Amino acid sequence: MKKKWSELGPVERAAVLALGSVQVALAAAAWADLATRPAARVNGPKKLWALLIGVNFVGPLSYFRWGRRPAQAEHRER
Repeated sequence: MKKKWSELGPVERAAVLALGSVQVALAAAAWADLATRPAARVNGPKKLWALLIGVNFVGPLSYFRWGRRPAQAEHRER
């Protein structure tokens, strides 16, 4: 059953706000990373990832797990 905002208790409201904040922060971090990462270091098309990042928690977490390619080995040895 869906509740209206006015029907939620203080703890429920705080939980909704906290989860919403985490979701927005994850998406913002993923979009910022995607915007600054060269296309050669992204698995798949950047436009597709930009859309997928907007899907709740799943999109940003998927991008961080599967969407990014690591830096080349010679860069890690420095």
